[in-house]
Amino acid sequence: MPIALSRIGRRRALQGAAAAVVALGLLLWWVAPWREEPPGGTVTLSTGTRAGVYQKYGELLRSSLDKHMPDLEVRLLTSDGSQENVRRVATGQADFAIAAADAVQTYRLSGRSGADRLRGVARLYDDYVQLVVPSGSDIRTVADLRGKRVAIGPPKSGVRLIANRVLEAAGIDPEKDIQPSSDGIDVGPQRLGHGLDAFFWSGGVPTDGLKKFAENSSLRFVPIPASLVAELHEQGGGTRHYRATNMPESAYPGSQHGVAVPTLAVSNLLITRADADPRLTEWLTRIVLRSRDNIGAHVHSAQLVDVRTAIYTDPLQLHEGARSYYRSVKP
Repeated sequence: MPIALSRIGRRRALQGAAAAVVALGLLLWWVAPWREEPPGGTVTLSTGTRAGVYQKYGELLRSSLDKHMPDLEVRLLTSDGSQENVRRVATGQADFAIAAADAVQTYRLSGRSGADRLRGVARLYDDYVQLVVPSGSDIRTVADLRGKRVAIGPPKSGVRLIANRVLEAAGIDPEKDIQPSSDGIDVGPQRLGHGLDAFFWSGGVPTDGLKKFAENSSLRFVPIPASLVAELHEQGGGTRHYRATNMPESAYPGSQHGVAVPTLAVSNLLITRADADPRLTEWLTRIVLRSRDNIGAHVHSAQLVDVRTAIYTDPLQLHEGARSYYRSVKP
C-alpha cells in the first residue's frame, strides 16, 4: 500500500511539474514580445470625420501605441472616409488607414495607382448602413426618397459609395431623382428636418455623432430589406461585401423602441501597403488585438475585434508582418 501511494504521489508530482512548465511557457509567450525593443519612427494613420467612429478608434489606438511603442510617432489624418483612406494608403499619403471592404475592392477593381500594393492588417468590426429620417416623416422605404432632400455623404466617403448603390438598387438615380447633399455625420443630424429630409450614414453602432439625437425619439431608421441587398449584389464589384442583417435594437434604444432594423453591413479593415516595415506592422497588429478591451470600452463596435476573425482581410492578402503575428498566436 505505501508503495502504491508513493507511485501515485510521484505521478501527481510529475503531472504538476508538467502543468507548471506549460503555464510558464504560456506566460513567456505572452510577455516575450513586450521584452523586445519596440520599433520607432513616424507613421500616418488616415481615419475619418471628426464625429465618426473611424476618428475615435484612431485616437484610442494612437494612445495604445504611445504606451507600448513610445518611440513611434503616430500622426492622425482626418478624411471624408473609406474611399479617401484607400487612395491615401495606395498612393503613399498615409501608411495605415481604416476602410470598408467594399471601398477597398472598388479601388482594386478600378486598377488605380497603387492598388496592387494594398495589404490587410486586420479585420476590425462591421459598419451598419443607417438611413435616418425625422420621426414624423412620411418616408417609410428607400423608394420614398424620390424627390426628397437626401444627404449621401462627402464625395470621397464610404457612405457616398454605399448610398448611391442603395438608391440605384431601389430604382432611384442619385443625380436626378433626389436633391443630393454632401453632408456627413458631423452636420447631417442637426440639419435633419431643417433642410434635409433624410441622410445616409455607414458606421459602427452606436455612433456618437448620432447617438445623442436618437435618445429623445426625434428620429427614425428606415429599413433596408434583404431583397434590396440582393439587388445590390446584382451590381457586382464591391457589392459582394454587403450582407443583409439587422441593426440590433440596443443600438439606439431611444428611437428603436426595442425593434431591430433590417439593413446591410460591411466589414472594416485596417490596411497598409506591401512596403510597410514588417516588424513595425507585426507590433501594430499585436497592439490592435490586445487593446480590444480598452478601445471597446469607448467604441462599442470595437469589442468585436477578435484574433479568430481579424485574419480575414478579404479582398486583401495579409501583410507579411501581420501574418507573422497571427502565426505566433495560432492555437
